[in-house]
Amino acid sequence: MFHFRYFFPFGYYQLENLPEVAVIIPYRDRESHLPVLLNNMHSFLTKQRLDYAIIVVEQVANQTFNRAKLFNVGYVEAKKLYDWECYVFHDVDLLPENDRNLHTCPTKNPRHLAVAVDKFHYKLLYAKMFGTSTAFTRTQFEKVNGFSNWYWGWGGEDDDMYTRVNLAGYKVDRYNAGIARYTMIRHGVGKGNPVN
Repeated sequence: MFHFRYFFPFGYYQLENLPEVAVIIPYRDRESHLPVLLNNMHSFLTKQRLDYAIIVVEQVANQTFNRAKLFNVGYVEAKKLYDWECYVFHDVDLLPENDRNLHTCPTKNPRHLAVAVDKFHYKLLYAKMFGTSTAFTRTQFEKVNGFSNWYWGWGGEDDDMYTRVNLAGYKVDRYNAGIARYTMIRHGVGKGNPVN
């Protein structure tokens, strides 16, 4: 169990008149990663002066991982807690490096927060990459109809979301690679988690 001052038991930090953000983390079989991420994120988000909740959605069924479905479940559960201004969909194995990478939502377009990841030599792998950490307003997320639940295993759901964003008339906002930097916690490919 983690103990943080000003935090409610499920990972909620509240001060008045701050941007309101729900951070949704899909999770399964990464016991060593989750405490590292939570400790890092609480420190990171508090420095950004956000009113936020971290919602960890764990897949407990013994079946192939479905990251996108967990994001959708997290979104529905987060809405039950509060009408957040911004929803950040964040992988459990990524640690933000730069406090200027604001985990808030631009009003015009969804934002790709993880532009430069150390594992990929701090370069965007391809122009249509839109995964690992993304931010949507409620209106944006509902207009793109959330993530597709059809991607079981590893990969594909991020590219599908990029297509959904474009079909809904949005573009992808990104900070430059000097700001949107992340460190990936190293791990192997999980068993029962085939590549799509």
